[in-house]
Amino acid sequence: MNQTCQLNVVTGAFGYIGKHIAQRLLAAGKEVRTLTGHPGRPNPFGGRVSVRPFNFENPAELAKSLEGAAVLYNTYWVRFAYGRVTFDGAVRNSRRLILAARDAGVGRIVHISVTNPSADSALAYYRGKAAVEKAIADSGLSYAIVRPSVTFGGEDILINNIAWLLRRFPLFAAPGSGEYHVQPVFVEDIAAIAAGAGESTDNGVLDAVGPEIYTFNELLALLARAVGSKARIVHWSRERVLVAVRLLGCLVRDVVLTREEIEGLISNLLISSQPPLGPTRLSAWLRDHASELGRRYASELARHFRGVS
Repeated sequence: MNQTCQLNVVTGAFGYIGKHIAQRLLAAGKEVRTLTGHPGRPNPFGGRVSVRPFNFENPAELAKSLEGAAVLYNTYWVRFAYGRVTFDGAVRNSRRLILAARDAGVGRIVHISVTNPSADSALAYYRGKAAVEKAIADSGLSYAIVRPSVTFGGEDILINNIAWLLRRFPLFAAPGSGEYHVQPVFVEDIAAIAAGAGESTDNGVLDAVGPEIYTFNELLALLARAVGSKARIVHWSRERVLVAVRLLGCLVRDVVLTREEIEGLISNLLISSQPPLGPTRLSAWLRDHASELGRRYASELARHFRGVS
């Protein structure tokens, strides 16, 4: 599929993974449009990326904003329920987006999901992700589903905020034993995998994971060394950690971590049994970027939810 000079639509190009996908597409000479829930925010791409609102409540307008697109790169999702924003609502909106893409004649969908989603999961995040994947597979559209694990790359939430905590507090509480595993992936590698999937015509699922697997304890030790932290790592129950992060959330005016995220982490859902497609090692990336990692707290509410009631 030759998409050069054809329109490519990226949902959430003002966000994290979406921004890196858009940058890669622009560098390849492609025309890019974004659909966003924040059309009034400053456009980091200037006039190089056109902007349309999501218009989930207006299917005709949503389809119109997708007309002429060779590929839709979809990063839309919610990390947690907040105010009127729910996982069920995110699934409903995603289905509307998929139907609009079909009605608009979009050539292909590349969807950003998560490692190990399951329709039978007790966790609404992973259950919702599985529902969206099924809707895409059943749509009749050409598709690729990209499943990242824990993402790193400067503006991420989890890795950056762990480093921020390690820099500022004498104590870091890990939920449970800390012997569960994570497989971090570089955000630029996710963007490269997604862009490559957009050039293909094969339907399929790709796990976007990096080459290193750490226990959570090992990850904490790696980050602590990188940022020069002398914080003491302790192991608390999930319930005690949740109380602590809720108190911290009041301090930073954010949702720092949710029960579902803790359960997903402890359940080893952030690793893959597939060969790693992302070549970048977190340990190598830290050698060049540790000095800036965790200097600022990355707020999910500020990034996505400010103004949502």
